[in-house]
Order: sequence, then C-alpha cells, then structure tokens
Amino acid sequence: MKRKLVMIGNGMAGVRCMEEILKRNREAFDITIVGDEPYPNYNRIMLSHVLQGKTGIKDININDWKWYEDNDITLFTGEKVTEIDPEEKEIKTDKGSAISYDELIIATGSSAFILPVNGSELEGVIGFRTIQDTEFMIETADRYQKAVVIGGGLLGLEAARGLMDRGMEVEVVHLMPSLMEQQLDAPAAKMLKKDLEAQGMKFLMEKQTTEIYGNERVEGVKFSDGTSVECDLVVMAVGIRPNIQLAKHAGLDVNRGIIVDDHMQTSIPSIYAVGECAEHNGITYGLVAPLYEQGTALAAYLTGAKTTGYQGSILSTQLKVAGCDLFSGGKIAEDDETDAIIVHDQFAGVYKKVLVANNKVVGVVLYGDASDGTRLFTMLKKETDISEFTSAAVLQKAGEDAVDEMIADMSADETVCGCNGVTKGTIVQAILEQDLKSFEEVKTCTKAGASCGKCRGVVEGILSHTLGDNFDPTAEKTGMCACTPLTRDEVVAEIKEKGLQSPKEVRNVLKFTNEEGCPACRPALNYYMRMVWPEEYEDDKASRFVNERMDGNIQNNGTFSVVPRMYGGTTTGDELIRLGEVANKYDVPLVKITGASRVGLYGVKKEDVPHVWEDLGMRSGYAYSKSLRNVKSCVGSRFCRFGTQDSLGLGIRLEKEIEMVDTPHKMKMGVSGCPRNCAEVLTKDFGVVCVENGYQLYFGGNGGTEVRECDSFITVKTEDEVITMAKAYTQYYRETGIYNERTAPWVERIGSENIKLVLLNEKRNAELVERFNKAKNTYEEAWSSTLLNMKKKEMFEIVKI
Repeated sequence: MKRKLVMIGNGMAGVRCMEEILKRNREAFDITIVGDEPYPNYNRIMLSHVLQGKTGIKDININDWKWYEDNDITLFTGEKVTEIDPEEKEIKTDKGSAISYDELIIATGSSAFILPVNGSELEGVIGFRTIQDTEFMIETADRYQKAVVIGGGLLGLEAARGLMDRGMEVEVVHLMPSLMEQQLDAPAAKMLKKDLEAQGMKFLMEKQTTEIYGNERVEGVKFSDGTSVECDLVVMAVGIRPNIQLAKHAGLDVNRGIIVDDHMQTSIPSIYAVGECAEHNGITYGLVAPLYEQGTALAAYLTGAKTTGYQGSILSTQLKVAGCDLFSGGKIAEDDETDAIIVHDQFAGVYKKVLVANNKVVGVVLYGDASDGTRLFTMLKKETDISEFTSAAVLQKAGEDAVDEMIADMSADETVCGCNGVTKGTIVQAILEQDLKSFEEVKTCTKAGASCGKCRGVVEGILSHTLGDNFDPTAEKTGMCACTPLTRDEVVAEIKEKGLQSPKEVRNVLKFTNEEGCPACRPALNYYMRMVWPEEYEDDKASRFVNERMDGNIQNNGTFSVVPRMYGGTTTGDELIRLGEVANKYDVPLVKITGASRVGLYGVKKEDVPHVWEDLGMRSGYAYSKSLRNVKSCVGSRFCRFGTQDSLGLGIRLEKEIEMVDTPHKMKMGVSGCPRNCAEVLTKDFGVVCVENGYQLYFGGNGGTEVRECDSFITVKTEDEVITMAKAYTQYYRETGIYNERTAPWVERIGSENIKLVLLNEKRNAELVERFNKAKNTYEEAWSSTLLNMKKKEMFEIVKI
C-alpha cells in the first residue's frame, strides 16, 4: 500500500520536493497538500513583476490546478492547519478537516517581519510576501499618491520600483548607510543607489523608524532623529520570520527555524521540514536555490535513494534590481585574511571584485556586468586553486578556455538556472534524450534560461560540452536565404568592402545560386543596399513586399486600408470633417480608431486609393511599412494631474524626427507622462517614461505574440537627449539588424549590454546620429511623391494583386 504523505504548505520549496518525489517514484505515496492561500503553487519571486505590471497573477503559476489532478495529489487551498498531533499522526485545519499521515512535511515558509512600532497595525501598513499583499498595493496605488518602503534590501527596492511604475511617489527608508548591505560592498551599493536615483527613486538613509502615525489609516512615518515623512502606504521589507508556531506547539525542536538534520528530518522521525521554515546547522535560508536543494535532498531520502543528504549551501545572488544587474556570492568585504582583485570601470558602470584567500576565491561582488558570476561562483564552491589564473581579465585562465573547464568540472546536481532550479544534470539528460541542438530547444524543454536569461551562456556551454563535435555553434545563426551560405553580416561586409552598388551585382559577385534572387533575399538586399548607400542607391520598389510596393495594407478581400499620419494621435476638426467627407464620397465601409491612435479607412477599392489620398491631403501613416509606425503617448503635463513632463509634445517630436526611414522591421515607440505608464511604453521598441528629474529610456520591447518587456537603459535630463538616443538606437538597429528581425530578438542576439556600450560611447553615438540624419534626408513622404509622379501613380493602378 502507498504511504500517506502530507505536506503543510503549497509553496515553492515544498512543491519542488513533491516534483522530485514523483520523478523518482510515482507509486510510493498517496500525497495530500494543504495550503492556506487560495491558489495553486506560484512563483513568489515573480510578485515584484506583478506589482510592476510586467505580468499577471495567472502568469506566475508554477503548477496549475491540472498538475495536481494529473499527479493524483489531493489539494486543499484556502485552508489553514491549526494543529499537528505527532502521537496520532494527524493534522487538523480551521475548516474542521482531520488528515492522517505516515510522513509529514512542514513547508510553511515565512512571513514578512513587521517592525514592532506604534502604528504598525494601521490600515495601509503591509508586508510584501503574498499575492494578497501585492493586490492590496496595486489597489492602493490606484487611489493614493505617496508610499514609504522601509528596507533597502532586494525586496524593498523591487517594491519601490513597482509602486513607482504604478504612479506613486516613493521614498525608501533604510537603517544602514548602504543599500543591500548583505549582498553588496560599499562601492557597488553606491553605484546601485546612483542608478536607482537616476530612475526617480528617493532614499532616506540611516533612518530608524520609531512610529507610524495616523488615525485609522497611515498618514506618515517618524524617525529617531526627529524628522518625519508623510505617506499613504507603508511597505515593510525589513526581513522575514520563519513560520514555526505549528511545529513549536507540536513539541518539535525549534530555534529561529524548525531544527532539521541532513535529511531534513525534525526531532520527530516521521516529520520533516523544508524551505524558509527549516533551520539546518544553525542557518535558515531565504533564497530559492538552497530551498530547492533541500527539497531534492528530502525527496531522495523519502524514496530510498542512497544520499548524503543536504550539506548546506553557499549563498549567491544573481538578479536584476529595477533593471540593474548584480551578482554576489560568499564574502563581500575584505579582511586581514583576504586579498581583493578589483576592476572598476566607471565609464561603463561596471564594478567587479573577487576576494581571494590561500589561492582560492572566497567572495565575489559584481555590478553592472554579472556575466562572470556563474564561472567565479563555481570556482568559489569548488575551492579551485587559482595560482594558474591571471587576474587581468578577472581570473581568466591563461592559455585555456576557462568557461569550458568550468562546465566540465560542474557536477550534475549543480544548479545552472537559479530562477527555475534547473541543474546541469537535468540539462544534459534533456539534450541527450530529447536530441536538443539549440539554446531555444533547451529552454523550452527544461525552463533553463526561461526567466531572466542570465544563464544562457552556461546553457550554451553545456550544449557544446555535451554534443562535442556534433555541436554546431552556427545552428541558430540566421543566414541570408537558400541562395547563399553567407550570413547577413557577411553579405553587408562584402557590400561595403567591395563597393557593390546593386542587388544584382551582389548576387553575381557573391555567387548566389539564384542570379535573380528569391522572395527572401530580394527585399533584404534592397534594404541593405539603401542602408549602406543611402545617397547613392535608388530604392527598388519592385523588390519590396506587396504592401510596401502599394504604400498600403491589402485587406483580406483585396481592398485597402488608408491610414493617414496623426502625430501623437492628435487631429483637428477640419481633418475629421475631411475624413468623413472622403469616407462618404468613396463609400468606405469601415472608419475605425486604430490601435496606434489614428483614424483608419478600411475597405477602400484599389482604384480609389490614389484619389482618397489626394482628397485627404494628409501624410501617410506608414501603417504598412518596415519603419516607425507611430509614437503612442498620453496627454502628459498638458492636461493630466499626474503628468511630470510634456509627453504628448515629446511623442510628436519623436514621430516627426524618426518617421519614414526604413528599418529591418516595423518599429513602435511610446512616451508616458509619468510612471503610471498609460502609453504602455515598456513593450515598445523604444520607450520613454517621464519622471520629475527627466526621462527614463527603455528599449527592445515587444507586445506581439511573444511579449518581451523593455530593458532599462538610462535616464536623461532633456528632450534633445531623448531624440539623440532614439536616433542612435534606431540607426544601430538599422545597421546591425537582420531584415525582418524585430528589435526584441535583435536585442537578445546583439546583447543589451553591448547595445548600451555603443549608445553611451559619445563618439559612436554622434556618428550613428549623423548617419541617421543623412539617411533621413533621402526620404520623401510616400503619397505626396506618388501623387506627383505619374509613373508611380500608373504603376500603382496596373499592379496585379
């Protein structure tokens, strides 16, 4: 008969243990899980993303309801366990349930620590721990304006960023002189604070909270130095407290957490504990990786595997705090027994420190570029002798590929993807059993790299190491087409080097197998030629896709849409009258406000299209083109009481400055007048969020079938700087993008940090802007030139669709 396995708690650590048990022996246990939240297992780490509006509640589920059903797990949600009876081997709940067990796992996690000061019970004072907390903060942000976050650690900074994104004015109160003092040393913390301040975050450092004041609802916070700050919301992010009450009342040995041995067994043999509620060798853990390691160790023990059990964890943190990359592992501060290797590139905003003792790495702090984190942390955990390494490139082994050696030395149970708890062994097994050949295939199959993507380099290294000579590093490389083995970059390089002046010349000189080209390379070569030689090359309309040839989108019934330009979504009464008159004159069946805040005429007959444009007398909205489609904006400070800058005026200016110029794919931009983000700029190709001290810039977003949130770039002070960065960014995309490649995959391919380095280089930035302006001067507004050119007009009339 199956043994009865009951778990109290439905969180990440406990359910990971259940996953591991099911993987090892599906028939060993009859499993019951009791959770006090009314949800299936979800990723608590992603709550900050929900608060920031990056994702929804349903999107952070790790295991949905069907998973429990498919695995024959009895699940109680919204039900709280009130008693453990070790003698009867039974638990009781607040809803009257009595559940017997053979083996019991306590996975009750922890709760947010609330400072024991006067006023902490007021409405509007909350921790940041659950979906309910997150929903309360979102609702509060919709109704109130000012928030105080107490605690300058990771959780506090993520909460502050989320509330800012929701439109609140936020001040972070921190007791210590440095942010994230448990993970960062003083120089790295200083860089982090500077970057966050540039985003509009405010700080009250070295402040001790003594009172939260208000009548029924919080009105402000007082400090020990006599100062105070007004607010409508207080978020406590000062630490967590393990939930041990049940265990304590049941007679289990407890300290800060529930005391367990190497097999996660408590002082009562049939009861185990994992996760944040467990204390192993005097340590409680709050990070995901150690908790997953505990769950795996317990699963092995319960299913009878030979195991040494859980041996403790060396903590590391690799994450992105409000868009700022950092990594920390082991020691963070020098002492008499350590020497420090420090690389500090102030221009690039990069700080790297490696602490060494007895020729071994004992600590790592990285800020701005955390790409070395996994490699250095592996050296730390394995106590690698570094006497053969050079510190010139931050411990790159002289004459050898240190990354390959690191991957070869990694054990199968070593975690590669901390976000999803994926080990090297899991990845290797999937590669061999599923015949995986690329990073994307590994990501889909194992979830490694599916969250923050920081582990991509290591995953690709494991692919190479596992497949050996069968690994093709170019397998994911996007070539031109079937006519040539040359890639886009190789073709463009040959065009420049050989001075090739036409697509036909390119195909002949570079020995394309099809001299006339194919549907893939003809439009691509036309784009590359005009991008390389903007003043010399004459655009070949015949090589473009049909919508671009016709300067209009063909609809599903063969008619066309006519979408005129409306800068910033604005228009006039005269334009609206004209649109109405034209719609009536040509019997246009549908007049619609588009998603890009313009008026579109749909169902225009082909022969009427030139006449419609002629009667309208308006500029083309380029709704069919591979270029800037529109810049979405809110009304900003012109009308909105939350607006910090003139987002509408800046949006119009951006649209006028960037329009018409061909890009590898369509582009969309947005400008929000405040962090409430009404213009939804964080999923645009280039986004601007107006804040009190300037403009936060973002790039690489996509709101299509594969949603990608923008990467944070920089905060600038003036509109002119926004325009300059937008032009440089667009030109860099023009020059390095593959034809038909959106900016989101382009950013993934080129690398966000590499793009930032280029755009922040003053000389390269100026050169990009100059080349963009030079190209823009060669473009004419589409329909104005078509209507004036009889040949073009006739071509439009006779084209066969």
